[in-house]
Amino acid sequence: MKINFYIFLYFLLNSILANNLFAQEIPPIQKFTPTDYKGESQNWMISQANNKYIYIANNEGLLEYNGAKWTKYLSPNNTIIRAVKVVGKRIYSGCYMEFGFWEPNMFGRLQYQSLLPNFKDTMIEDEHIWNIISYDEWILFQTFNRIYFYNPKTGDTSIIKSKNGISRVFNTQNVIYFHVSNEGIYKIEEGKPKLIIDDSLFIDDKVVNIFSLEEGLLLQTRDSGFYTLINGKASEWDAPAQEILKSMNVLSSIQLKDKSFVIGTIKNGIIFISESGEVQYQLNRSNGLNNNTALSLFEDVDENLWVGLDNGINCINIKSPIRVFNDDEGKIGTVYTSIVFNDYLYLGTNQGLFYKKLDSQSSFEFVLGTSGQVWSLFAYRNELFCGHHLGTFIISNNRAQLVTNIPGTWGFKPIPGEGNMLLEGNYNGLNVLKKEGGAWKLKNKIKGFDNSARYFEITENNEVWVSHAYKGVFKLKTNSSFTEVKNSVIDTTAPIDKNSSLIKYKDRILYAYKDGVLVYNTTTGRFTKDTLLSSIVTQSQYTSGKLVVDDTEKLWAFSSDNISYVDVNDLTSEFQINKIAIPYSLRKGQIGYENITRIKKNKYLIGITDGYLTLDIAKQNKTNNYQLYLNSVILNSVETADIPVDFDSAGEFDFENNSITFNYSVPDYNKFNVVQYQYKLNGRYNQWSEWNTKSELTFENLLFGEYNLNIRAKVGNKLSSNIISYDFKINRPWFLSNTAIFMYLVFLFGFSLFMHKTYKKYYRKLHENKQLESEQLITKINNEKLNQEIESKNRELAISTMSIIKKNEVLNSIKKELKKSKHPDNKAALEFIDNNLNDKKDWSFFEQAFNNADKDFLDKIKHAHPNLTPNDLRFCAYLRLNLSSKEMAPLLNISVKSVETKRYRLRKKLGLEHDSSLVNYILNF
Repeated sequence: MKINFYIFLYFLLNSILANNLFAQEIPPIQKFTPTDYKGESQNWMISQANNKYIYIANNEGLLEYNGAKWTKYLSPNNTIIRAVKVVGKRIYSGCYMEFGFWEPNMFGRLQYQSLLPNFKDTMIEDEHIWNIISYDEWILFQTFNRIYFYNPKTGDTSIIKSKNGISRVFNTQNVIYFHVSNEGIYKIEEGKPKLIIDDSLFIDDKVVNIFSLEEGLLLQTRDSGFYTLINGKASEWDAPAQEILKSMNVLSSIQLKDKSFVIGTIKNGIIFISESGEVQYQLNRSNGLNNNTALSLFEDVDENLWVGLDNGINCINIKSPIRVFNDDEGKIGTVYTSIVFNDYLYLGTNQGLFYKKLDSQSSFEFVLGTSGQVWSLFAYRNELFCGHHLGTFIISNNRAQLVTNIPGTWGFKPIPGEGNMLLEGNYNGLNVLKKEGGAWKLKNKIKGFDNSARYFEITENNEVWVSHAYKGVFKLKTNSSFTEVKNSVIDTTAPIDKNSSLIKYKDRILYAYKDGVLVYNTTTGRFTKDTLLSSIVTQSQYTSGKLVVDDTEKLWAFSSDNISYVDVNDLTSEFQINKIAIPYSLRKGQIGYENITRIKKNKYLIGITDGYLTLDIAKQNKTNNYQLYLNSVILNSVETADIPVDFDSAGEFDFENNSITFNYSVPDYNKFNVVQYQYKLNGRYNQWSEWNTKSELTFENLLFGEYNLNIRAKVGNKLSSNIISYDFKINRPWFLSNTAIFMYLVFLFGFSLFMHKTYKKYYRKLHENKQLESEQLITKINNEKLNQEIESKNRELAISTMSIIKKNEVLNSIKKELKKSKHPDNKAALEFIDNNLNDKKDWSFFEQAFNNADKDFLDKIKHAHPNLTPNDLRFCAYLRLNLSSKEMAPLLNISVKSVETKRYRLRKKLGLEHDSSLVNYILNF
């Protein structure tokens, strides 16, 4: 019967926890999957360095996370790393048959050194390091059968051995305890183990953790919950969570700085338990965790809880002022409005109206009849009004009563001086509700205005202001009974903006749009810009002009990077602006429908697309000092592998390595803190860059010269406490080095000398050429003169030849006439004529003229043909003059036929072929 009771209790408690998940507000969770950190799924142990970097023992090696980038280091023997512990600057790790430590080198990369050579005894076959803890100056490495002690200062070592398995080693209040299976719990005194309890409970069950109590110890077991050990006596801890823990297999646990406990289970995720032992809440796969098996737990210096899961890593911001209600299943929808009324929390969503008891872990219940879009919730004189797509409802005893069925009620405003009347903004104008006979009813629609009235306000003298997204701001004047509009104008001093809003704050009408906040000036009758209030809308990238006034008269606004509120300073009565760094990308609200409601003292509810956030503004002011770290400097190379640089000192790089990448980060792990970076490169970009979230900066093809890089960070709205400053120099390229410049000067001098000599030679040659040209000109003139003389001689020769020919022709004619007369006295005359026809003086004169005209011809032909007679030479000369046979006959005083005979004979003497031309031969000679 007792067993059945526990079974019933087990299922009851699990049912309660499962139901609570639906309404559970949980801290923000950052999820990292194996794809994110590029390792395997299981994560066995977590630790943190002084610079806040996180180190995790993973199946594939050691993981390092600097807040921006994951780096994986393979184990020295490529086995699973199951233990890691950061002590000082060393990261100790243990894996299969190996343990040692990692230290960063000058390039920021971790390098491993084994500690096995420091021990005389070798490790046992198949031994794994499962846990690492520190104790005074000692580092303890725990395996299943041994505890290895190592002193990094002195180098001393020792080993504690156990026949049975050591399940876990603990350092509690600087005392070393360890649990041995089938034996009990030991503590180390004077370097030796001492059994302090051998209760059967701790023999049969494993001890997961040991915590300190004022009067003793608190023991966490795997299957039996918590037990106290006081004065050597073990007793079950009398705590509400005890029965729940007995029903779960506990794998890991941790006590937080606030003395509360976190229990990691095999199948049920993690359970948060108060210092007194009450269950606070549970996280598992259904409401945020990557996985239900928590292999390891760790609290960092900023009180974030890290969970090493069987599949992934989660960082839970348990101290964040923000809590998240995730509606992952879509049962509630997008929250458009909320209110606390009679100790109930109501949510108006796109799916209807939901409620639950405030501060309870019960599920949200649906208000029947409200299915559809809820636009507003309004409490008036202890009655709750619901503005709905279907009309107007009054919520009484968590039931909906329909007041009007006119579709589309945006909101409600009390009419001044009329306690039983409300003005209602609607899709198609303004309606008046009136309470008569204890019930609210539709009194009338205000005639003369039929536009949508989502944002509206009432001022004195029956004036109603209405902001329309596409038409502008209407100023309406109604009659005293609010039945009709007497005058309607559009205020042109308020620009039209689709995400604008209109609200009354401190008795002033405000209009907010993309360029700021305008205030209506009753004196000038115009909207004018309020520079102070405008900053809450335009302080970062504009998203919406939606303004909300809460029940404490705080004015809220929503921008891309922040949620801001305006409060009044109690001393100066001046407006004071407060910024809360919750960027739109994380809060995921519906643009133009942002909403925020105070649900208790300093706690506010912010509606988002898949649930809501709660914010405690009293805790929001707690901020950390954020440190920015330079992680690596890498020279990028196209042809070879990238070159890491020692960034602890100024860098000097060759010009070939003028493309440089800088990696930096702020190790902040708050999900709702967005880290942004800004840089300034003095020597190239002397102005600060725009803020961006990239933690890597690459400069390509930098010119030679000296540079100073400054990088700063901003976490939310707070600057980092430091600015990175890194000096480096890009050397001149080889072709601009001092040696190269000297060579250029030498070359230039040599080239100048060469050019000088070349020009000198050129001008000398030019001078010589001019002289040559002058000589050639003189020669040409002389040649021309000679040619003229030759031509003159030729003319003389031609005249001489023609005169001889003419003379001979005349003499031959006279000779013929004399022969005809046959006079005896003619004989003397005929002899005289024959003598003149054969006069050698004519030939001598002709020969002299011919030689002047054609030098060396006769000598050359005589040399070539020595058998030629003077008559043959004379005949050749006549041929040279290209005379015809008829022209040559008088000269030779022979007949034409005889001339032809002479031609024939001369051809034979010259040895010419029959087909060869005699004249051509003579002319070409």
